[in-house]
Amino acid sequence: MTFNIEWWDIDKVIPYAKNARKIPQVAIDKVAASIQEFGWRQPIVVDKKGVIVAGHVRLLGAQKLKLKQVPVHVASDLTDAQIKAYRLMDNRSHQETEWDLDLIGPELKELEAFDFDLALTGFDSREIDEFLKPPDAAAPEENIPDPPAVPVTQPGDIWLLGEAPVCPHCGAEN
Repeated sequence: MTFNIEWWDIDKVIPYAKNARKIPQVAIDKVAASIQEFGWRQPIVVDKKGVIVAGHVRLLGAQKLKLKQVPVHVASDLTDAQIKAYRLMDNRSHQETEWDLDLIGPELKELEAFDFDLALTGFDSREIDEFLKPPDAAAPEENIPDPPAVPVTQPGDIWLLGEAPVCPHCGAEN
């Protein structure tokens, strides 16, 4: 099996018109930052006609960076059915994973020791702060006041307007 990568003019790559995955701007921004920092490490996969099979976000990131060429792998050995299935599987498989919370914090700590920009990991600052928090750090107690006491009413009690939330005789709210 061969795995050829070619450099194509960016305008030659055709987005798949029926791409079922929605792509938020934040994803494009992160991938553009990744390409800028690390260079190309994954090609855009296209079919024989140049239509994207996998790599829509990479193309959008490259467009944001105003790149002229992108690396492309033509999946010429796949059938039309395999192309459709692979396109869906590539997007869907990302949803099957989760982070090992015992390992992500130490990984980020090691990067931090290199004085590396942790935003280039794709996590936002809130997530990074959470992952870097020592494991025994308790969550700060929220300062939520106790709810106001509801007056206990007895038959025959007389309340002034606004004094009780519910009328002790008929149950009407103020």
